[in-house]
Amino acid sequence: MNITASTVSLTVDEVAASRDFLIAHFGYTQVAAADGFAKLTHEAAAVDLVLLLRGTEVLPAAQRDQRAGGLILAFTVTDLAGHEERLRRAGVPLTMPLREEPWGERLFQVTDPNGVVLQLVEWT
Repeated sequence: MNITASTVSLTVDEVAASRDFLIAHFGYTQVAAADGFAKLTHEAAAVDLVLLLRGTEVLPAAQRDQRAGGLILAFTVTDLAGHEERLRRAGVPLTMPLREEPWGERLFQVTDPNGVVLQLVEWT
C-alpha cells in the first residue's frame, strides 16, 4: 500500500462554523467547497480535513445522521504555551486547561462550534 495523503472526514451540523474556526485559529486553508462540503489543508499539517454536512446523501444511509463525536483531533506543536495564550486572547474557550502528564506530554484542548475537540500537544 502506497499512502500518498491522509484526510480526516468529519460530519458536522454547520460546515461553515467548523471551517471558519479552523481557518481563523488553526491556520487551515479551504481548497475545495460545495454545498455541505469543505476540504481544508494546512501547509505544515500531516492531515487534511473534510467537513461534511450531517444528513448529506453522499454518505451511506447508516452514516448520514452521525456527528463527529468521541473524536479528538490532536496536533503536535511547538510553543504550546504561546498557542494557548493566542487562543485565549482570541476568545476561544479552553475546554481542558494546559496541563502536563507524568509521561511528558503537555497539552490543552479547545472545542469548535460543532463540538469537535481539538487538542494541542507538546512533548517535553
